[in-house]
Amino acid sequence: MKRICVRDLADTQWQILDSLIPQPTPCGVGRGRPWKDRRAVLNGILWVLRTGAPWADVPDRYPSYQTCHRRFQQWVRSGVMKGVLEALALDLKARGALDVREAFIDGSFAPAKKGGQSRKNQARQRNKNHGGGRSPWSSSGHMR
Repeated sequence: MKRICVRDLADTQWQILDSLIPQPTPCGVGRGRPWKDRRAVLNGILWVLRTGAPWADVPDRYPSYQTCHRRFQQWVRSGVMKGVLEALALDLKARGALDVREAFIDGSFAPAKKGGQSRKNQARQRNKNHGGGRSPWSSSGHMR
C-alpha cells in the first residue's frame, strides 16, 4: 500500500478536481497497460510543481515520472491543468489560505545599460580581444 503524503490532495480538494480531469478513453483493442489513477498522477505532478525538483526525482509513492510528465503535458495542452490550478487557488482563497494581494514571481533579468556598445562594436571588440575570433590553437596544434 502506498503512503499518503500530508501535502497530497485532501478528499475535499479531489472532489472539486475529479470532474475537471477527464477519464482516460481506452483505445478499444484491449491492449496496453491500464491507466494509472488520475489522483495519484496529479499528486505526482503537484509534487514536482511544488518542489521544483526534476521529473526523474518523483518519489516512489507516485506513478512513474514518465507517466506523470506525459499526463502533465497532455493536460497542459488540453487546458485541464489551467482549470486544476485555478480550482485549487479558488479553494485555498475560500479557506483563507491564499492571499493574492501581494505576490512575487521568481525570475531574473539583466537590464541593458544606457549608452552601451552597439552589436557591431561589441563584435569588433571581442575579435580584437581574442585574436580575430579564432581559436587560441591553430590548426597545426601550436598555441599562439
